[in-house]
Amino acid sequence: MVNEEQLDRYRVEGTKVRVVRDALEQNDVVGYVVAWDDTSVLIRRPNRRVVKLDRSYRIQEAGVPRHFELS
Repeated sequence: MVNEEQLDRYRVEGTKVRVVRDALEQNDVVGYVVAWDDTSVLIRRPNRRVVKLDRSYRIQEAGVPRHFELS
């Protein structure tokens, strides 16, 4: 899980992130961090819709190669 400082840095800098939910790349959510709490994170997608996701998913910068690992 990504820590509070990392999420805040993504939000303040406007870094595009990728939320890797499973082994299929088509199921990834790409967008910008808007807000978060202890269990979830809000991501604003390019179409301006907001998606609420669990913080247990892997969150990484969108510009780096996709990385999925079984947990």
